[in-house]
Amino acid sequence: MQTSETWHNRPRRLLKYLAGRIGIAIYLGLLSLGGCTQTLDDLREEAREVPPKLRADMNAKAMTPESSVLVRIFKMESELEVWKVDRSGKYALLKTYPMCRWSGKLGPKTKIGDRQAPEGFYDVTMSRLNPKSQFFLSFNLGYPNRLEQSLGYTGEALMVHGACSSSGCYAMSDQAIGEIYAVVENALHGRQSAFQVQAYPFRMTPKNLAVYRNDPNMPFWKNLKEGYDIFEVSRREPRVSLCGKRYVFDAQFADGEPNDPLEACPARVDQQDSAVLAKAKADGEKVSAIAGSSALPLAYQDGGMHPNFRALLKKDGAAKFSGRVSIIKYPISQPAAALADPFIMGDG
Repeated sequence: MQTSETWHNRPRRLLKYLAGRIGIAIYLGLLSLGGCTQTLDDLREEAREVPPKLRADMNAKAMTPESSVLVRIFKMESELEVWKVDRSGKYALLKTYPMCRWSGKLGPKTKIGDRQAPEGFYDVTMSRLNPKSQFFLSFNLGYPNRLEQSLGYTGEALMVHGACSSSGCYAMSDQAIGEIYAVVENALHGRQSAFQVQAYPFRMTPKNLAVYRNDPNMPFWKNLKEGYDIFEVSRREPRVSLCGKRYVFDAQFADGEPNDPLEACPARVDQQDSAVLAKAKADGEKVSAIAGSSALPLAYQDGGMHPNFRALLKKDGAAKFSGRVSIIKYPISQPAAALADPFIMGDG
């Protein structure tokens, strides 16, 4: 049975030994990734602390380590965003991390073995954090969620984790997951029982929607955009309901919360946010205006990699590169595909 993450325990002594051996020999060129990563010698399995610089950034942005957190993932851009609630009570961007590897293509995961990284809305509780992951640290997205289960989607143990290997997961490098894990763990110890992860195929801009307008996944992506727009306008976490075989956001229903994601949605009694509706209308008009452009969609041999990581992989080769982003030098998944992607897909 194919899974992307297994819950093997790695002996602490091995991790400490390897971390010590790597030490200051870790390639400092990783710091060229726009300040988005640490060096591996900053990582200590037993600590999992927010590093001083990131803590200073929180202070400068009127955030605390315990304030609520939200994560957004974008496949095409190979980026993961960490947002935290600031003094205003709304979410503000703390940091954007380059993604080392994701697998599959743009589109949702529907079955075990398809190598697809999930797209959708997920809630991550403390029980889904794994401090003893074979990929240094990880958290489980909770795929399949209730909607995906009801649609018959299969798969398990889909993670955000370290290293640079994916078979349905989002691999961030050990440096990045060390920071991300510490931030979300602090929030879960603070005011949150679970944090929301929003996983998208790409940033939901009119340009991207126009380029992919003929993709068979577009109805699903438009559904995701409804939640995306709420967050973009309000900077608050959209509340997610499940009915009518789709996500429904910020809804109040006459007969209470629906129980069956496959049944038709009950009548809504709430008034939808006019600013969100206005954004959706304006974006739709822009999509129509752009639709006749010559831009073509991207296709993937097997997933993606952030351009900064791709440049290092091309320079160093797979073996050396894996040692720079993983304490145990976990092999990169399908490096030839990572270097080849993305390419332009014509209309046929």
